[in-house]
Amino acid sequence: MSFTVAKFKDVPEGTQAGQFTVGDREHARSLSDLDPIYRQLIDEPVTATIAVMGSTGRPNLTPVWFDYEDDTILLNLATHRKKVDWLRANPQATFLLMNPQNAYHWLSIKGTVTREVSEDDPVEGPRVAAQLNRIFKKYTGGDVYALRDPSFEERRVLFEMSVDSVATFGRP
Repeated sequence: MSFTVAKFKDVPEGTQAGQFTVGDREHARSLSDLDPIYRQLIDEPVTATIAVMGSTGRPNLTPVWFDYEDDTILLNLATHRKKVDWLRANPQATFLLMNPQNAYHWLSIKGTVTREVSEDDPVEGPRVAAQLNRIFKKYTGGDVYALRDPSFEERRVLFEMSVDSVATFGRP
């Protein structure tokens, strides 16, 4: 499976014809294939903004931690979050990762849920917890996820998403 990467033109060396429009388009098979100046946005602990369609039919935007494996986006959510139901009803999402030092260096990824794995699954459940620990380490430095809501028995679900398309803009 491959996806299209649309590279928007930016103006680091001054104005140019067609600036802020899509310049080149290329195909990629994996997020690892992205140019390193954009891959750093997904490899470093840059918080993503995710857009999913809410129950009112309007996009809902929230910050999330971002993780991936090759051509699969991994979104680990607490099952009581509204995003879980919204993704089940409309399994498409868009992620925006902006460089915290330069908002005009960004990466947008459109994805579709292909699979859902419950933390309670007897076979794959441990993978959900391991991925949660891995993303916690990426964003906080801690080894074991320590943010479960203590007021109830919080459960997690891992959404696996295919990458439909990517758009890039700017430089660090």
